[in-house]
Amino acid sequence: MPKIDVKSLPVRTGSRYPAPFDQPCRERARQALGDAGGLTQFGVNLLTLPPGAWSSQRHWHHGEDEFVTVLSGEVVLVSDAGEEILKPGDCAAFARNDGNGHHLINRGSAPATVLEIGSRIGGDTVQYPDIDLIWDGQAECYIHRDGTPYKMKPG
Repeated sequence: MPKIDVKSLPVRTGSRYPAPFDQPCRERARQALGDAGGLTQFGVNLLTLPPGAWSSQRHWHHGEDEFVTVLSGEVVLVSDAGEEILKPGDCAAFARNDGNGHHLINRGSAPATVLEIGSRIGGDTVQYPDIDLIWDGQAECYIHRDGTPYKMKPG
């Protein structure tokens, strides 16, 4: 496989979360490195978090493993264990179905860059323990805890 030209890859900014849950993630930016390399069994993203941005809402996956490592800047890992600062070279792993809700927040004054790696399991369910939100991977939509689908804006 030839070298991936990261600078030429599209940047996806924001999130698909329904309002108001999208607010803290609106400035996050991802580049799909794994897709660019033709990977299908696991995903690799280059995540950039400007100051104040969140990687996601705090969540955990039923079917997918996740791994992150900080490349530059500093982020706060928020999980069920509390808060920990992650600096360049630090990493964290989250096994599927462990129930440990987690996310990253950039509380610093400079952008942070994180490498995200995760398995690709079709139909995965994602729980968001702090808010009334579940990703239903079978239906490919966000639902309330009572099972009612969110009404999403087009686009």
